[in-house]
Amino acid sequence: MENLKSIDDIKVNGKRVLVRVDFNSPIDPATGKIQDDTRIRRHARTIQNLAKRGAKVIVMAHQGRPGDADFTSLEQHAEVLGKVLGRPVKFVNSIFDETARDEISKLREGDILVLENTRFYSEEVIERPVEEQAKIEMVQKLAPLLDAYVNDAFSAAHRSQPSLVGFIPVLPSVLGKVMKAEIDALMKAAGSSAQKPCVYVLGGAKPKDTLKVIEYVLEQNIADSVLASGVMGNLFLLAKNFDIGDAYRDFLTEKGYINVIDKATDVLNKFKNRIELPEDIAIAENGQRVEVSLDELPLPTGRLPCDIGQKTIAKFSRIINQAKTIVCNGSPGQYEKETFALGTKELFSAIAESEAFSVAGGGHTIAGLNKYGLLDKISFVSTSGKAMLLLLMGEHKKLTVLEAFKTYSHS
Repeated sequence: MENLKSIDDIKVNGKRVLVRVDFNSPIDPATGKIQDDTRIRRHARTIQNLAKRGAKVIVMAHQGRPGDADFTSLEQHAEVLGKVLGRPVKFVNSIFDETARDEISKLREGDILVLENTRFYSEEVIERPVEEQAKIEMVQKLAPLLDAYVNDAFSAAHRSQPSLVGFIPVLPSVLGKVMKAEIDALMKAAGSSAQKPCVYVLGGAKPKDTLKVIEYVLEQNIADSVLASGVMGNLFLLAKNFDIGDAYRDFLTEKGYINVIDKATDVLNKFKNRIELPEDIAIAENGQRVEVSLDELPLPTGRLPCDIGQKTIAKFSRIINQAKTIVCNGSPGQYEKETFALGTKELFSAIAESEAFSVAGGGHTIAGLNKYGLLDKISFVSTSGKAMLLLLMGEHKKLTVLEAFKTYSHS
């Protein structure tokens, strides 16, 4: 993936360049307004770079899914982009009809045009092989007007949809600034060249995906150790026959997580010396935080583990402090509740204060870092969710966009 070309490798002056970004943003259901413009700000780097170099920039993106409350026009996204860039940004409420094509034809050097939400086109939400997407009407109508295609949407790199892969076989195609930065940072942390000691701090409530990540990074000797907390840490405790209560087993069963205990047992037995588990857990007792050591189990009837305890925080923090590379995905506890925020706050602070190269990703992880003012202290923050996990799992071939770039190279 390191050989893929980026916008720095092509001449764009006077060229019509289509840029596929991911402007998909949280929308306030009451007002219909964008609540967070982080993704727009990030992609603005790519768009500004092209415009300053004299490209005629056409921006393509999606917002929401058909039938959802946030399935809206990109008109306000274009307005936000204009404010971020401090320059005029045009918007056309169509994608590839005669009106859109006419607006594209009239663009001058440095102009920026945002097309309507790609998912307003029914074919956009259908995933097909790359070769078939290249034959879709949208691609066939727009491609003759274009000189190059830029994909900057790493967070959608696992989707084989027309706007994401259809232009790659028919146009000179390169990566945008955001896409290149995501790949470089994740490969630096998730590749075999990750500086040692490499520590993965994994929490959250997605044990199936987390198990795949753990098995891959330990099997490939990418990570030296994994600090497991959250649901994954508790599943490992169950796998070691620690009784954390019938109430928690009922919770895991209800969520469909209980069926991964056998896999968790296999992974733990295979890598038991490299997977660090909680030594104590926090529960709620009469509205107060109470920490329970493993030798004090089982938990009181009806109690659920909601955070890691201070012994675990101290142990995990020591390991983090010695690391040279850190990857963080998921929080160790229910930090939304102040009573159980300690584990998240302390571990995230340890990562932020470390001199290691650190990568963090996932919605709850980013929200937690932001809550404690630590976001700017992480070396690289990935805005992607599924795409990041697929790369961390070693399932690169499921990143359809990147596979298409590797298959179709243009001079």
